[in-house]
Amino acid sequence: MHFTIQREALLKPLQLVAGVVERRQTLPVLSNVLLVVQGQQLSLTGTDLEVELVGRVQLEEPAEPGEITVPARKLMDICKSLPNDALIDIKLDEQKIVVKAGRSRFTLSTLPANDFPTVEEGPGSLTCNLEQSRLRRLIERTSFAMAQQDVRYYLNGMLLEVSPNTLRAVATDGHRLAMCSMSADISQADRHQVIVPRKGILELARLLTEPDGMVSIVLGQHHIRATTGEFTFTSKLVDGKFPDYERVLPKGGDKLVLGDRQALREAFSRTAILSNEKYRGIRLQLASGQLKIQANNPEQEEAEEEISVDYNGSALEIGFNVSYLLDVLGVMTTEQVRLILSDSNSSALLQEADNDDSAYVVMPMRL
Repeated sequence: MHFTIQREALLKPLQLVAGVVERRQTLPVLSNVLLVVQGQQLSLTGTDLEVELVGRVQLEEPAEPGEITVPARKLMDICKSLPNDALIDIKLDEQKIVVKAGRSRFTLSTLPANDFPTVEEGPGSLTCNLEQSRLRRLIERTSFAMAQQDVRYYLNGMLLEVSPNTLRAVATDGHRLAMCSMSADISQADRHQVIVPRKGILELARLLTEPDGMVSIVLGQHHIRATTGEFTFTSKLVDGKFPDYERVLPKGGDKLVLGDRQALREAFSRTAILSNEKYRGIRLQLASGQLKIQANNPEQEEAEEEISVDYNGSALEIGFNVSYLLDVLGVMTTEQVRLILSDSNSSALLQEADNDDSAYVVMPMRL
């Protein structure tokens, strides 16, 4: 195996593939990246047994074919440290990889390509092609609500639901829920749901860098696969039953508040400074035409904000975790937002004022 490549051409896929590779590995080969040269194409593969990422690069010069695995982090650090315009020469020499560029020379240890695990491909049950920018938006608008290390393991990921002409993403950690839908060219007759693990979702979002490009998604029984021009990404699915999100969506809220998103966001941010650092609770007091936001903490410090809103219902006092409200306002993009409430013990529904493709539910707090 022997090939030459420009530093920039190697660094971009190497950084993404190395992002999948875990530092602390039970199997030494999992901290390596698999290099395969075939014809004029170099492919780089990284995996942690949960997710797998393959990056592909076209080589300008004819190359000597072969395959080997090398330490991912070290190879990436070497590439980063070389000058921008460096031409890198990589050659396999007696089970060591020799990396040369200009007057620099590095020799890295290797492990055989046969030791490298591949994610088993199951039969793909459903395929759809989507614009990268729209899939990325779907993920960005919902991924913040995924649980992180919940014992209910099916919450540490995102539900992707495919139904005729619609792709929907739902995430919840039990205290809040985020949901976003997009129209898609899907000829699926019935609803099909999969849960993609948290790491898989975050890695997938990192790959969707070309807004105008397309991504092909294949949903199998145990895996999801996404393919773009330069990458193939595979993730195991979480085996579990996601909660029935439609039951969580508040129905029949009679108190409708319309407000300026940026003004609300700034007022919440300021009030949050003096909220209890552990519970992050703030109190909202709604009256006709205005919203009062209050926070206090164990040091008996207090913050209060008043903000004009479009509201003409009865007075209501309700408490929330301010971080949850800020997360929602942070992913919305419209000027106006609407907040639908019913009473101080019921969840709030937040949506963009003129847009129904996203919905956010936040449970109240007792203060």
